[in-house]
Amino acid sequence: MRLPYTYFVALRYMKSKKKKGISFNTFVSIGGVLVGVMTLLVVLSVMGGFQEDLQKKIIGVSSHVIILSPDGAMEDYGQIMDSLKKEKHVVSASPFVLGQAMLSYDRSAQGVYIRGIDPAHEKNVTEIAKHMKEGSLADLEPKAGGPPGIILGSDLAGHLGVMPGDKIKVLSPTGDIGPLGMIPKMKEFRVAGIFEVGMFEYDSNLALTAIPPLQEFFGMGDRITGIEIKLDDIYKAPEVRRDLQRKFGYSYVVKDWIEMNRNLFAALKLEKMTMFVILTLIILVASFNIVSTLMMNVIEKQREIAILKAMGATNRGIMSIFMIQGLLIGLVGTILGVAGGFALSYALNAFQIIKLPSDVYYLSHLPARMNPRDFILVASAAIAISFSATIYPALQAAKLNPIESIRYE
Repeated sequence: MRLPYTYFVALRYMKSKKKKGISFNTFVSIGGVLVGVMTLLVVLSVMGGFQEDLQKKIIGVSSHVIILSPDGAMEDYGQIMDSLKKEKHVVSASPFVLGQAMLSYDRSAQGVYIRGIDPAHEKNVTEIAKHMKEGSLADLEPKAGGPPGIILGSDLAGHLGVMPGDKIKVLSPTGDIGPLGMIPKMKEFRVAGIFEVGMFEYDSNLALTAIPPLQEFFGMGDRITGIEIKLDDIYKAPEVRRDLQRKFGYSYVVKDWIEMNRNLFAALKLEKMTMFVILTLIILVASFNIVSTLMMNVIEKQREIAILKAMGATNRGIMSIFMIQGLLIGLVGTILGVAGGFALSYALNAFQIIKLPSDVYYLSHLPARMNPRDFILVASAAIAISFSATIYPALQAAKLNPIESIRYE
């Protein structure tokens, strides 16, 4: 099967007159598309890497789905946990107690969220055990004759100036009424370990202990705050949440990790979309190079166009020549840009080229996550913009009058 003449003419117009290879204008046009596509893909990959890493850190500390009581305390949680074993996508469940308190050591103090967990089952629900810097969750088990154990975030432990084995005081703002007013509750705990997630919010404001000491401290009796659930697929969390909410009705409140962090992920998604729109303008600017290159070709090739028309070439054929030329520029630039974007994103992730100060950021290097959907979307947008840039020059070429162009030849 022989290709139409328009392809051969389009390829010829991309070449330089005096030297072998492509012309300088064609080279610049391809380079513009290449840089635009590569820049957009690298930025989207880096933003995707930040979002993925942030998501992993959130999931590492929080469960996928939680069940809470509207009044803040749950009594009949044993039956609920038994019923959860029959639910689809549910891998495991564990009770927890959550409250606010103040930790005090020597002359340092800080308000924190303190969470009571079941050390034996917590590793089946969250990944906090993988982030232990010193000690383990098993060290929370009560020891005879000593204060209960507590595990602190690394930044929190650094602020208080404590190490494993030190004893700290936990104070609650609510307590018994005395002659002089409210007397805050106070209980002594032993620092059993230190965890480090890599997020300042958790490392500086969260403390973990076993459920019984915290129930006693907050005066909850046998009640708990809620149940945390782990799923086999984290993206099934909204579906599981809806199913459990229908099952339990309004007696309990069911939340998933996406809903609890909706504002954060919505902001990241908006930022990524904004960057996509802004950086697409780079490809749009590159398309003006294609327009200028084709217009210069139209002006330079007036005599050749006139001869082609005199030999029987139609207006549609002339348009095809310049549209194919512009499309080839866009295709070559896009393919090279995609290859460059993939290579640079891979290098950023694999070789950790750009280091970040760990005391400022929660990451040690600039991450990159390559999403095939982003690559397809960017490549499609670049080719579509490049093709659109060919329409005006092609129309101008088709409008040329062959008689006027060769009258004085």
